[in-house]
Amino acid sequence: MTPYRAAGSARSRRPSGTTPNRDAAPSRRRSAADPAPMATDPSDVSYVVPDSYLSLPEVDAVPSLQDRNELSRLDSRSVEELASRLRSAEGLSHRPSSLAEGQPEQARSVQSPRALSKPFTEFYTISYLILFAILGTLARLGLQALTSYPGTPVSFSSVWPNFAGSLIIGFLTEDRMLFRYESGTTLTSSQPAAQAKKDEEAGSPGSQRVAKDLAAAKTAHMAVKKTIPLYIGLATGFCGSLTSFSSFIRDIFLALSNDLPMPDGTTTPRNGGYSFLALLAVTIGTVSLSFSGFHLGSHLAEALEPVTPSLRYALSGRVVDPLAAVLGWGSWIGAVVLSIVPPDRYSNPGASEFWRGRATFAIAFAPLGCLARFYASTHLNGRHAAFPLGTYTVNVAGTAVLGLAWDLAHVPEGGVIGCQVLQGIEDGFCGCLTTVSTWIVELCVLRRRKAYLYGGTSVVSALLLMIAIMGGLRWSQGFSPLLCVH
Repeated sequence: MTPYRAAGSARSRRPSGTTPNRDAAPSRRRSAADPAPMATDPSDVSYVVPDSYLSLPEVDAVPSLQDRNELSRLDSRSVEELASRLRSAEGLSHRPSSLAEGQPEQARSVQSPRALSKPFTEFYTISYLILFAILGTLARLGLQALTSYPGTPVSFSSVWPNFAGSLIIGFLTEDRMLFRYESGTTLTSSQPAAQAKKDEEAGSPGSQRVAKDLAAAKTAHMAVKKTIPLYIGLATGFCGSLTSFSSFIRDIFLALSNDLPMPDGTTTPRNGGYSFLALLAVTIGTVSLSFSGFHLGSHLAEALEPVTPSLRYALSGRVVDPLAAVLGWGSWIGAVVLSIVPPDRYSNPGASEFWRGRATFAIAFAPLGCLARFYASTHLNGRHAAFPLGTYTVNVAGTAVLGLAWDLAHVPEGGVIGCQVLQGIEDGFCGCLTTVSTWIVELCVLRRRKAYLYGGTSVVSALLLMIAIMGGLRWSQGFSPLLCVH
């Protein structure tokens, strides 16, 4: 696996909005004929990222504010073709520091940043995924509990975590401020815009060239931030774990079978036609709110750009990355210990130890699902540009596992601990293995016809599988009450 360096010149980075191409040539090293790299601070940190990370759907994310026709063309271009376009640009990508500080490029020294090796980069990425998988699971469980109240207008509470996760990933996709410091060099839109205005006032034909350079610089910046472990942790770890495709499909089935839990516990009998309308309500409501959340997040990123803080690479490499490793692995170990020895065992003697069913088992299983989704995406999504096989596989497989766990928990067998373990598998492992936020990003990137095919296939195949698994128990014996508190 060839290392993919995320620092220095932007020409070797994969521009945002592209879909992996199996025939694309791997990124090459800089030769003497290439333009000189940007001046950097040797104390800054760069990452040597494995090539497989380029297959992550969140790395393929493009700003939702781009022109739709341009999005339709992007998914058929190879990485090397787009990289060559960046190399041929004559503006910002060759002289960002002179535009930023008004100094001649020859007077600036060029130094290589301190690069983390590929094993360290992967270790930090895994640590971020573990940490944010736990935080995303807790946020999802808390948001579901918060939105389940008597008289709620939306009875399927899984819709709100999916909306929130799509909103956050939309913000991260469009944002150009959080990670704007590219190895010590500031990349902002105001500097090249000022240069373009100066050229235009002077009657120089270079104003059009600078405008093109600005677009190339924005594309290069997006490619850079999506190779940073912290960004992968936020997009793949937190957003992917906050949203849950398996819970979405489960709610569709429960709406179809008239078993959707109501906050007041009441259920009104209805015929098959109304059940079909309930199925459409859950499907259309979740997909529509998730799409609207994604676009709202991108609009918020653009509106809040003047006040959004920026994180320097030196801070993230020296402080944030090691801290995330300690917190991530420590939290996971702590969750396992709390699952073995729950904190309410001694404070409430004789109680059902409901902490394990509500939280600790879920956060103990959450990193396993998140890491499985991460590696499935890196190894499978690049196989077919028009159909993200990795995300499809984990969404369908996670839905099947959730259906099996639901059936086992709703039969009159087993005990409280077994029921709590199954709840932890549903909320933790399946909730983090499947994702709606990534699915929404992929639907926005693909061409319209391919997006409908991919989205429809994902929902229909997962729902059919859920009907086969949960429907057998529901329409034969019926669901028994849970033996544990959830």
